[in-house]
Amino acid sequence: SSSTPSSSPTPVASSSPAPATSPAPISGASPITTSPSGQFRGTWDETRRGRRFQSYRGIKYAEAPVGELRFQPPKLILNYKGEVDATQDGPACPLPAPPTYPVSEDCLTINVYTPDNKSKKPLPVIFFIHAGGFYSMTGRSDLAGPHYLLDRDVVLVTINYRLSALGWLSTGDAVAPGNNGMKDQVAALKWVQRNIASFGGDPNLVTITGCSAGSISVMLHMISPMSKGLFHRGISMSASPVGKEPFPRHQHHLARKQAQLLKCPENNSTVIMECLKKKSWQELVVEPDFGQERFLTLDPLTAIKQRKMHDVPYIISQTEDEFFWFAFNVLGNDTLRNTMNAEWERIAPISFMLPREHAEVATRRLRETYLQNKELKNRDETSVRGLNRLYGDSIIGFPTHRLANLMCRYSSNPVWYYEFSYIGQHSHYEDPTTKKPVGAAHHDDLIYLFTLSYRFPTITVDSPDSKLVDQMTGMWYNFARYGDPNPRSDTPELEGLSWPAMKPSARKYLRVDHNLTVLENLNEDRYKLWEELYPIQY
Repeated sequence: SSSTPSSSPTPVASSSPAPATSPAPISGASPITTSPSGQFRGTWDETRRGRRFQSYRGIKYAEAPVGELRFQPPKLILNYKGEVDATQDGPACPLPAPPTYPVSEDCLTINVYTPDNKSKKPLPVIFFIHAGGFYSMTGRSDLAGPHYLLDRDVVLVTINYRLSALGWLSTGDAVAPGNNGMKDQVAALKWVQRNIASFGGDPNLVTITGCSAGSISVMLHMISPMSKGLFHRGISMSASPVGKEPFPRHQHHLARKQAQLLKCPENNSTVIMECLKKKSWQELVVEPDFGQERFLTLDPLTAIKQRKMHDVPYIISQTEDEFFWFAFNVLGNDTLRNTMNAEWERIAPISFMLPREHAEVATRRLRETYLQNKELKNRDETSVRGLNRLYGDSIIGFPTHRLANLMCRYSSNPVWYYEFSYIGQHSHYEDPTTKKPVGAAHHDDLIYLFTLSYRFPTITVDSPDSKLVDQMTGMWYNFARYGDPNPRSDTPELEGLSWPAMKPSARKYLRVDHNLTVLENLNEDRYKLWEELYPIQY
C-alpha cells in the first residue's frame, strides 16, 4: 500500500511502510552518550512543542541473525568496538515493503530518545513494541516517532524484532524451538537494563508498551521466565494472547509447509533447517522443552489463572471499532460477498479467526446474532453494522475483554481498562470517497502517542486533535512514573479525571473520546454470546 492513508483501506497491521522523510536534524555539536557497552553518537531533534531532545537511532543490540545465527536465539552485544554511529535509523527486518524501503536481515536495532542524557533524576523509560501481526511494521522513527512523548520527561525506546518465518519458525524440536522474535525483545530489554542509565533513563522504572502484536507481546513477557525483572509496568493496546482457544504447542506443520514452498527436503527438522538457512530472506508458539532457554513454559491462560506471572500495574485497551472496515472489503466485492453468503460455514472460521473444531454451532449462532440470518448485501445497513461488529468483536474485542477480566481477578497489581472512541482528523481507515475517518479503527490511539510520518502529518499544537495528544501522553507519563494514569499537578490536561482500576465486581473502564468518561461493563451484552460459545472458568 502507499504512504497515503486514504489510498487504500488496508489495515496498518499489514500495510507496508513507504520511504520515510525524517525531520531535518537540528544543528549543533552531536550529542554523545557513553555507557558500559560503548560510546554512541546521536543527533538533536525537536518535539512538536519545540523542545530539543537527543535521538540515538539504529543501534544494533544483537549480532546479525544471519548464516548460522538464522533461526537461532539472538546474541546480545555487550561491548562495541569504537564509536557507534547512531545518527540514522537502521533497516527494517524483512517484511512486505516497497523496493525502495530499507530492509535487511541484519535488523536487530534499538532507538533511544532522551530529553537529557545527564538528567539529575533518572527518567522513566517507555519501551515500545511495534504492531504488525508479527509479520510487518518496524520500530523505525517513521513508524514510531518520538515527537509527542518527548514533550514529557521520559526516555523512549523503540525496537525491531525478527518477523514472519525468520522470527517465528519452529520445527517443534531442539533444531528450531522457535519464538526467536520474542527472544529478540528480551535481548533488547536486557540491553536497556545495561545501558539506559547512561541515556538518563531509570532501569528500575521500565514500562513495556505495545499495540496489536506488541500488545500480545507485553502480556507474554509477564508470563515468560526470560523477562522477569526486566520491566515494571505494562500497557497492552488492542490484542490479547488469551481468546477463544489455547496456544499451539509448536508449529512443525508450518515449518514443513515453508520447506515445501522453497523446495527443501522435509524428511526431518535438521534437513529442513539446513536448507532454509541457505535461502535468501526474500524467498522466505508455546515452546516445548529441549534443554534450551524457553520463552514460554505455560499456556497464557494457565499461567494467569495459576498466578505464575510477574504481574505489574497494567493498562489494557481496545478501540471502539477495531477491524470494522474489513466488512467494507467484503460487502463491496461481489465475489467475496457472494462466497461468504454461499459458504458461510467454511468462510466464517477463517474470516473471524474461530477455532476450526466444532465450528458449526458458533458460525450459526454468530450469523443469527450479528446478521439476523440475513443475506449480506452491499450498502445494506444490517449487513454493514453487523459485519463491522463481528470483525471487531471476534478478532480483537472479545479476546481483549477476556484478558481484562482475567487480569483484574488474578493480578496482584491494579488493572485499568479503556475504550478508544475518538474520531479525529485521521484514521487507519478513511473512507475512499470522502477521505474522512468513519470510526475509531485498530491502531488509531497510536496516532496521538507517536508521530507516524510514513502515513500521517504531525499533529500541530493548533490542531483540534492537539488536546488528545496531551491527554494520551499525560496518562502514559503518569503511569510510567507512578503506576497510575490518573492526574497529577503537572498534568493539568487530565484535570477532573478519576479513572478507577477495574475490579471483578465493578468492571469500570475509561471511554476516551472528546471527553474522558468513566463507564462500566464494556460491550458485555455482545460478549455474552462469545462467553457461551467459548466458555472458561474465570
